[in-house]
Amino acid sequence: MPNWGGGAKCGACEKTVYHAEEIQCNGRSFHKTCFLCMACRKALDSTTVAAHESEIYCKTCYGRKYGPKGIGFGQGAGCLSTDTGDHLGLNLQQGSPKSSHPSTPTNPSKFAKKMVDVDKCPRCGKSVYAAEKIMGGGKPWHKTCFRCAICGK
Repeated sequence: MPNWGGGAKCGACEKTVYHAEEIQCNGRSFHKTCFLCMACRKALDSTTVAAHESEIYCKTCYGRKYGPKGIGFGQGAGCLSTDTGDHLGLNLQQGSPKSSHPSTPTNPSKFAKKMVDVDKCPRCGKSVYAAEKIMGGGKPWHKTCFRCAICGK
């Protein structure tokens, strides 16, 4: 007997997925509204999805659950987020510092000041960044500003 009105089954809700609302990932079909991280329930797309066997995660949750852990790895590969990972059932606060906010020195060092200060172009006086920098006479110049003062070439 033929299968009338059938499409693939959604990997999340197991209901029929029709072509207009279908997203395919890891050989499975999903409704657009069901294509969510299995841990935090954030909406996913082709750039944010990470699949593990039959489960789909956002990259942050995937890194927390399956990424490297231990000394030197923080809280897993996805630890650069404000999300604590409580929804994963992981105790990530072991051995973490008492304050999660970085301390800012009141008197920054010469090195810190230099890293904030950007070189200035001698011609226009604006900041010169690495992508547009030409060194001439020991000074940084913009590519467009580095020309002869007499003939303009």
